[in-house]
Amino acid sequence: MNQNGGEEQERGAASFEARLAAARDRRGLDQPPAPAPETAPDGLSSNALALGLRVGVELLSALVVALAIGYGLDRWLHTRPLFLAVFVLLGGAAGVLNVWRVVGPRPEK
Repeated sequence: MNQNGGEEQERGAASFEARLAAARDRRGLDQPPAPAPETAPDGLSSNALALGLRVGVELLSALVVALAIGYGLDRWLHTRPLFLAVFVLLGGAAGVLNVWRVVGPRPEK
């Protein structure tokens, strides 16, 4: 190889790196992300708000699924309140178990 080709490649690579850096700077990609706000507008910390919403969703979703299963089984088997009552209890227990998994103590490794 001749040295002229190697020098051209080095200049091309340097030119590419300079253009890439300029483009990243224009788009703001090299700047660190802005820190997340520590508190929500109502004064609660964002972690507490997220945890509260997750607990509510865990409880509600377990109950809704259990209600749907119990109601569906009762309609299918013509046993009006039996499966609905059983699955409401099971759904409540499943929701409490899910909440315990979220907020309970973590096992140490």
